[in-house]
Amino acid sequence: MLEVKNLTVHFGSLMILDQISFQIKAGQWLMLVGPNGAGKSTIVNAISRGVPYSGAIFFEGTDLSDCKPAYLARRIGILTQNHSIGYSFTVEEVVRLGRYAHSTGLFSASSHEDTVKTEHALEVTGMLPLRNQSVLTLSGGELQRTFLAQVFAQDPKLLILDEPTNHLDLIYQKQLLELIQTWVQETGRGVISVVHDLNLAKAYGSDALLLHHGKIASAGSIDQVLTPEHLEAVYSMDVYQWMRDMLSQWTTQQE
Repeated sequence: MLEVKNLTVHFGSLMILDQISFQIKAGQWLMLVGPNGAGKSTIVNAISRGVPYSGAIFFEGTDLSDCKPAYLARRIGILTQNHSIGYSFTVEEVVRLGRYAHSTGLFSASSHEDTVKTEHALEVTGMLPLRNQSVLTLSGGELQRTFLAQVFAQDPKLLILDEPTNHLDLIYQKQLLELIQTWVQETGRGVISVVHDLNLAKAYGSDALLLHHGKIASAGSIDQVLTPEHLEAVYSMDVYQWMRDMLSQWTTQQE
């Protein structure tokens, strides 16, 4: 589905990414993990053509640099952690905007498929009861689910997540990630996520790319990558022991 070859990004003389290569196939959920400044978000920005880079990125065998924006908009969806809302659109109107990439023109009428995809997206994200409500009145979790519904309506083959649960309460983190997990399992699509929380990475990811100073420290299945040795080398601490210490605070209270 997606193949990244020797991806390199410089900001002036500063090396941000150094010869990054990886692949993602249908049904995979790839977690990009590593400390702050490791280059996780830069990979996402390069795939979405937000930063200049050297190397090559292929989607379904075609170099992204040769793809028209409309082609990519129908195939790659992006969900970030922040949304600037300055308009009083309803939830349904925002979700329906996900179908714009499939329209034939600015003023083209909605198709039957547009309606079906929009209704399904509202349903699976639990936003049907709020479909006529202004997005200006939504909670953070409801707003993020609205934009997830927009991505589902877009129906991309690859979903890119840039820390989409960063500012959400625990219940909304769980809801959002489980929705995406079900979407991947039922449709066979692919997901790339930038995450800081290693617990979430391990709970939902099938594969991982562990980054350190713009280079790949480890790549493979989630269990192959998130080992005590790999994590200690990158985070300069015993991550596994830290996790056990955190868990012990809860297990002790239950005894």
